[in-house]
Amino acid sequence: MTGGADDALTDAIALYGTDEPPPDRRLLSCGPAQVTLEDGRLRHLHVGGREAIRGVAFLVRDRDWGTVAPRISDLRIDETGQGSRVTCRADYRIGGVLSAWIDLHLTATGLEASAVMRVTGEVWTNRAGFTMLHPIRDVAGSPVTVEHADGTRRQARFPDLIEPWQPFCDIAALTHQAGDWRIDCRFQGDVFEMEDQRQWGDASFKTYNRPLALPWPYRLAEGELPRQSVTIRWHRQPQRQARAQAAPGPGPTPGPTPGPTPGPGPGPAPDLPRFPQTALVMTGADARRAAGTPQELAAIAPQRLLCHLDASRGDIAPDLRAFADLQAVLPDLAMDLELIALCAPEGDPDAEFCAHARALAGSGLRAASVMVTPAVDRQSTPPGSPWPPCPPLDRIADAARRAFGGLRLGGGVASFFPELNRKPPPVGALDFVSHGLCPIVHAADDLSVLETLEAVPDILASGRAIAAGLEYRLGPSTIAMRQNPYGSRTIPNPDRRRICMAADDPRQDAAFGAAWTLGLATALAPAGLTVWTPAALYGPRGLVRDDGSMRPVAALVAALAALSGQPVRDAVQSGGLARLHLGDRLLQANLTAAPLPTAAHMLAAFAWRSDHAKTSSRPDGPPDA
Repeated sequence: MTGGADDALTDAIALYGTDEPPPDRRLLSCGPAQVTLEDGRLRHLHVGGREAIRGVAFLVRDRDWGTVAPRISDLRIDETGQGSRVTCRADYRIGGVLSAWIDLHLTATGLEASAVMRVTGEVWTNRAGFTMLHPIRDVAGSPVTVEHADGTRRQARFPDLIEPWQPFCDIAALTHQAGDWRIDCRFQGDVFEMEDQRQWGDASFKTYNRPLALPWPYRLAEGELPRQSVTIRWHRQPQRQARAQAAPGPGPTPGPTPGPTPGPGPGPAPDLPRFPQTALVMTGADARRAAGTPQELAAIAPQRLLCHLDASRGDIAPDLRAFADLQAVLPDLAMDLELIALCAPEGDPDAEFCAHARALAGSGLRAASVMVTPAVDRQSTPPGSPWPPCPPLDRIADAARRAFGGLRLGGGVASFFPELNRKPPPVGALDFVSHGLCPIVHAADDLSVLETLEAVPDILASGRAIAAGLEYRLGPSTIAMRQNPYGSRTIPNPDRRRICMAADDPRQDAAFGAAWTLGLATALAPAGLTVWTPAALYGPRGLVRDDGSMRPVAALVAALAALSGQPVRDAVQSGGLARLHLGDRLLQANLTAAPLPTAAHMLAAFAWRSDHAKTSSRPDGPPDA
């Protein structure tokens, strides 16, 4: 008995880096509908075998937009031939206590989620209430009917490219098609609106309560709050009939995201995309350590280093000298500067960047490029919030160009795609555009982290539209959050749990981290990026532990770095398998917690492998492994 428990604990740590158990799941079904119950929320509502709704949950967010984990009690599940009913109490400790008595009822024709809430003590929150998620597959770009609180309706479309702002506001009901089923969703108890969650990596459109234009955080009054509910109904309506009834309407009002670039016309097939160069992000302190143990960096053999410099924290000259010292040890590594600039509202960008350029020249570092971004743009500016004072981006870019002369100049953000999408850079003044990615902004369970891989192609398609033909680089993209643009800090994680917006995620230390990283590589491979940055060298998001040992993800990053520039012959994720064919190598990862058979071998849970693969006779054909 003891040995078995020890083995299970060892397996959990090897797979996930933590002994925190994954949440229990239970499948509920009635008539044509199936849905999964998990921690008091519902996931993956399928109707007639087609996913209609990605999730329904009662959520509470703190002042930093962190998701507050509830204490679930009094859980009761009643299943009969007429349906399933789930009731529970969820207590959210956030200063005081917000208690929600949740009732979920599934029948053959619908699903209703309702909550009665009571506040004890002082509760400040950025959001409290129901959210509902539409999936992106077969939904992005498709028709939707939006009903507003005054009863008016309009025919629209879910966004195709990612919307920087809310595509729909003042929502009373939404109607869309899922296969041959018409899905009607109605919201009560507050004012609801929608955001395009693909921006943050979520594979969903989220409808939530309380508009972002209202102040936050806000205080919930002690006592009982109004009842909230989400009601979903479905009935069979063949798609041909649905198309005839729904007059195609215009999509949402365009935001700053440009439209898609037209595809190639008739003619020979275009050249295959090439897998991008691999970069690792590094601070000055990291460079000092790496210069003393260069074998750690040489074992990964990336093509580039992304050298982080933050002028808002003080003089960058010491860090520049540390990078120059590392370059003296490893002279073949290209070193790109990521410069967080002061860009004071009343300051002189020319004077600031000339000072930075003098510090660069004095360090002796031979930089390959410099990406500049104002310090204030590391924080997000939500809808309805005033933009922080900052010189215009084109003025900043022009000043950086004059100061840094012949260096390739980049713009964008050191944070994530929403910040790029909401404040696009002046592409006419730049050579490349960059942003990062983090999959634990809104949810941190294993399934949600893996589902973010579905959204990566949409993010990159929208990013390419913003880049408008410029070189496109993906900045630091790790499970753990590098910096929190949505609050005052990243969330501490001393117990190494699965929590949102944590700077240290245990899965970086485990097989899961390597599998997710190969899934990310597979998702981005066809996009034509020139550089991707899948990790740091050191620290909680690094490849090397504090004791000098390598994390499991290190071998994968080294294998992918060796394949930079190879043609991308196949990049597919299906059935829990990520399959990436680069040149004559076939890399595969099991993205599930169970062994997965492939054509030639069995892959263990969250395992990956690289094999020689024969190519088909067609240059753009599928691999023949």
